[in-house]
Amino acid sequence: MNTIKQMPAHTRPREKLRERGACALTDEELVAAILGMGTAGVDVRTIARQVAGLIREHKAALTLEHLLAVPGVGLAKAGQILSAFELARRHLIKDTVRIVTAADVVPLLADIAGKQQEHFLCISLNGANEVIEKRTVTIGLLDRSQVHPREVFADVIADRAAAVIFAHNHPSGDPKPSDADIAIHEQLTQAAKILGIRVLDHIIVARTGHYSFQETGLVH
Repeated sequence: MNTIKQMPAHTRPREKLRERGACALTDEELVAAILGMGTAGVDVRTIARQVAGLIREHKAALTLEHLLAVPGVGLAKAGQILSAFELARRHLIKDTVRIVTAADVVPLLADIAGKQQEHFLCISLNGANEVIEKRTVTIGLLDRSQVHPREVFADVIADRAAAVIFAHNHPSGDPKPSDADIAIHEQLTQAAKILGIRVLDHIIVARTGHYSFQETGLVH
């Protein structure tokens, strides 16, 4: 097998990417484009072929140990591959989550349930009640001046969302809503009606459990 330097310039992975786009590259060529070069003992194309095979085999379960077992792959090259995967996972690849009940939402709020400050989140959904995005609107003590409809709905409108779910945590551990929580909910619900956006639920999470406005009849 020829090394990349021995290949015609227009067939080299990075040059091919520049001319035809990343979608034109094979799995092996994509890996080679990420790595750039091999080692003194192993050509990058040989490494890329084995790494691409591991990716096809293990997919999201690919680990550092899998990659380090490939001759010519050290921590630096394994880190390049796994870092590329993680960036794609965070920003490009999203599992579709469809919301039917409050129980479907609670796992999305696990990251704020035990926080020592109150976090107010807004989840935007499409017409099929599938999650488009989850965003933190405010952090700190919640009141009606901080949780303003303008801040809550700006990104929701940009998402072209059909519905929203509001959520926040109670550091006290008691998920029952306060009078202030109900007032914020009513203010945001009125704004949503004006915008033609459905409010599916408002969920409060705490270490001891959760409270659903929809399940208790506070969503109308």
